[in-house]
Amino acid sequence: MTYRLICDSCTDLPTELGVDPHVKKVALSIQIGAETIVDDENFCQSALLEKARAWHDAPKTACPSPSMYLEQFLDEGDNYVVTLSGLLSGSYNAAMQARAIYREEGGKGNVHVFNSRSASSGQAQIALLIRELVSRQLPFAQVVEQVEAYIDQMKTMFVLENLDHLRKNGRLTRMQALVTGALRVKLLCGATPEGEIEKLGQGLSMRQTLARMVSRMADDAGHVGRRLIIAHCNCRERAEYVRDLIQKRCRFGEILIVATGGISTVYADDGGIITAY
Repeated sequence: MTYRLICDSCTDLPTELGVDPHVKKVALSIQIGAETIVDDENFCQSALLEKARAWHDAPKTACPSPSMYLEQFLDEGDNYVVTLSGLLSGSYNAAMQARAIYREEGGKGNVHVFNSRSASSGQAQIALLIRELVSRQLPFAQVVEQVEAYIDQMKTMFVLENLDHLRKNGRLTRMQALVTGALRVKLLCGATPEGEIEKLGQGLSMRQTLARMVSRMADDAGHVGRRLIIAHCNCRERAEYVRDLIQKRCRFGEILIVATGGISTVYADDGGIITAY
């Protein structure tokens, strides 16, 4: 079966998926002052974190153009596209525009754009599921149906050391007043069904808040047997600590740990943890 899995660069893939020839990344970009950093295979996390700490404002991000997506579509075959939440980035709209152009120009393949309604590890979950379903030789329409059903019930939760980059870039619209008054606590946040960010809880320390995140997972009977992906921003030991907590209290079928790429690094910031299942 001829197919291509096209992901925007906020999709924090496990290493083995990143080298799959069927998988193509479409890069977003990061602006720090006058410098533009492309979130591609040359991205250096330590350099970005250092530049961000030195800059007086939050880094800005820009979505790919429709033409960047269009370049990755197969002329024939099945094209599956995974993007950031459409309520957090223009990446989804750019991919949808590319799909419209592809059809207008007579493209013969199938194209479906999945609005992850998530980011980072959530996008990785969707990409892995697509690959699994395609490997079972399911037809295009069935893959789309099953993946969209998965997105409807996927859970995304995260705990960050610092919410400033999200706030300054307008990604916390529903939480602005709350965040302003919560500077001395760590917030447990999650994705709404529509793909916006909401507060789920809080703690006085990072460990306390991470423990509350794990408690929510344990209380959710729907997690049993599923795969969990933990994305971390420059804090592998913290991710392993969270994994160990989860293994004691939850019954996931598989737990994967991945590192954040450029876009996720901007918003998770140093020390952030993002989970999805």
